[in-house]
Amino acid sequence: MRIGELGGKAGVSTRALRYYEEHGLLRPERTGSGQRIYPDSAVDRVRLIQQFYAAGLSSRLIERLLAGIDARHLDPALLERLAQERTRIADEVAALQEAGRRLDQLLDIAVHPKESCRAADLEPLTPSTGRTRRSLRQ
Repeated sequence: MRIGELGGKAGVSTRALRYYEEHGLLRPERTGSGQRIYPDSAVDRVRLIQQFYAAGLSSRLIERLLAGIDARHLDPALLERLAQERTRIADEVAALQEAGRRLDQLLDIAVHPKESCRAADLEPLTPSTGRTRRSLRQ
């Protein structure tokens, strides 16, 4: 199939497919005139690539993963790298949850104002992490 058809079936733009090719994630065959030709399996490949990007992985890491998947063997170092990515994402989620709690406090102060709105009315942040003491205990 040609690039436009693959894009339609996989739900991505042809620009995205060209990007995947530039980064070694997708390798089409070429006709004599240079047009890209993809096998039917490319639809699943593109969807897998999209899932990896949605998980926050870099093109370089995705390329390594795809090579391991193609070889039917993931190197233990690569598995460790994925575990590190999972930890990074969990840390980002925790930071966003803390930001949400902080906004809840600010909204509460805004909706139920006291005589003055002072920083002392908020739960203190710890200097090293920027998180509140309560969030560190949880």
